[in-house]
Amino acid sequence: MQSFLSYTFGTLVALFPITNPIGAVPIFYSLTVHDTPSYRLEQARKTAISVVGVLLTFLLVGKLILSFFGLSLGVLRIAGGLIVGHTAWEMVTARRRLTIVERQDAVDKEDISFTPMAVPIIGGPGAIGIVLGLSTQATHWSDYVGCCLGIGLLGIMVYWSLRLGEPLIEKLGATGLGALNRILGFLILSIAVQLVTNGFFDLLRTSAPNLFR
Repeated sequence: MQSFLSYTFGTLVALFPITNPIGAVPIFYSLTVHDTPSYRLEQARKTAISVVGVLLTFLLVGKLILSFFGLSLGVLRIAGGLIVGHTAWEMVTARRRLTIVERQDAVDKEDISFTPMAVPIIGGPGAIGIVLGLSTQATHWSDYVGCCLGIGLLGIMVYWSLRLGEPLIEKLGATGLGALNRILGFLILSIAVQLVTNGFFDLLRTSAPNLFR
């Protein structure tokens, strides 16, 4: 039971800052500004479902992917840390999540729930890297159930963030949202450094085990 709860809340805590549903709110409303409220709610629901579906897929097939490509946990942690660090740096420096071409393409699309909202804005490479790492750590079925529940809770938070985000934008304004994004970016950058450090020591333990005796 303790392991189940640990994986549930551990998954949620690990994914929430990386996916950053609050930071996705301004993008979502800018892409649906000409849509009706009912259609916007439908897009929010479909976005949350898509995020959950993508992350669950990589969670369940994560070990198969790593085995197929012959990747170790240490390498995965370093690669994931670099990707997460890149995402964090973009948040700290207030860079756009979408390029001009991607944004124009998204504006012209009728359905934005899967792309670009679910992938790559919310469930991007950083979140996928975290989920792959979790899949390698899970050993019992209860661990996987806990991770699945954590991803499900994240999906609920994504939905309500997108659904209720408009008042948040009005209250915080551009300056407040920018400050919030930078704070989250700093925290995510710290997570990235920890991932790279853990991955480096994992590689050392594998290649030079005598150093840790």
